[in-house]
Amino acid sequence: MSTSELATSYAALILADEDIDITADKLQTLIKAARCDEVEPIWTTLFAKALEGKNVKDMLLNVGSGGGAAAAAPSGAPSGGAGGDTAPEEAKKEEKEEEKEESDEDMGFGLFD
Repeated sequence: MSTSELATSYAALILADEDIDITADKLQTLIKAARCDEVEPIWTTLFAKALEGKNVKDMLLNVGSGGGAAAAAPSGAPSGGAGGDTAPEEAKKEEKEEEKEESDEDMGFGLFD
């Protein structure tokens, strides 16, 4: 992260902590008061637009909450007499695909080795 981004982020956090609306002018005022002259006005404008109407405190408190639960897998066999035999065949295909993926891992090298 660059100095400009850090300075603007800290200024936004200060404003949020004081329950003051985050605007480009207020961000720029805080940054100038901190004597951080290398911040271009585009950063304050970008941050102000990105945080407009958002509660920064809530965003910080919910950082680890994630994006929700995974979708449920379909369960059971299809409801019909003719389609009942396809489920075991699909399970066999999935097992074969898993075996192929496992064989790739056993090659002795990986992404982080």
